[in-house]
This record gives sequence, structure tokens and C-alpha cells, in this order.
Amino acid sequence: MATKWTLTIDCAQPTKLAKFWALALGYVEPPPPAGFDSWETWLSDCQIPEEEWDDGAYLADPDGVGPSLSFLKVPESKVVKNRLHLDLRVGGGRDTPWETRWPRVLAEVERLKAAGATVIRQHDLKGRPDHVEMADPEGHEFCVV
Repeated sequence: MATKWTLTIDCAQPTKLAKFWALALGYVEPPPPAGFDSWETWLSDCQIPEEEWDDGAYLADPDGVGPSLSFLKVPESKVVKNRLHLDLRVGGGRDTPWETRWPRVLAEVERLKAAGATVIRQHDLKGRPDHVEMADPEGHEFCVV
């Protein structure tokens, strides 16, 4: 039996970064725990001070298939390249004809740039563009494939 897991991203502004990744992945904020009409009500009931309410943010796959994401506020900034990154597979995979796949990749790159991401570099394979390495608004690297 597989273990359920969550990917946690350390960051400076959890709510802001969660909004970017919700847009990038089509994820949503999960509903509050049973018996609570909002996360604020739950946080208050747990006696979490209001100044700590933005210390974390959470996203879930609306279809319940993919892992959930947590965003955790940390005091230090990112200083080195990620050792783990996400590949956003929007092109359809390398078995999709390049003429179909590459415009999909470029369209997603433009959409994510408009949301605050930056392009790091384009990677080529066999003499033509293959995927784009990007960074989210806080500098975490990911690829659009």
C-alpha cells in the first residue's frame, strides 16, 4: 500500500505563493475541517494567534488524485538551486508530435510569466526546443514540458 504524502515548499509568503501554484496546477484550497465553516474559524478554535494565520497555506488536487501541497513560512530566503522540482507536463509528452507539443509549452510559459514566474532557460533536445526551465515568484525552479 502506497503512503499518502504532501509536498511542502518553504517560502516567505505562503498565501501569495499558494495562489501562484493554484493557478499553475489547477489546484484549490481544501475545504475546512468538518464542523467549521471557514479556515479562520478553525484557526481561531485551535487558538492560533491571528498574526500566525499566514504562516502556512495548503492546496489540494480538486480531483483528489495528485498530492497536496503545503507552503510553510520560513525566515531564510532561498539561496541555491532546488534538488527537487516539479515538471508541468502540459505538452502531452514526448510521444505527442513536436508541432503540437511545443506550442502548448509556449502558451503555458506565457500564462505563468503573466502570473509572476520567470524564464530561466530553454532546453533543447536533438536540435529543437524541448522544455522551459522557470522559477516561481519566490525563485523555486520548475519545468514546463
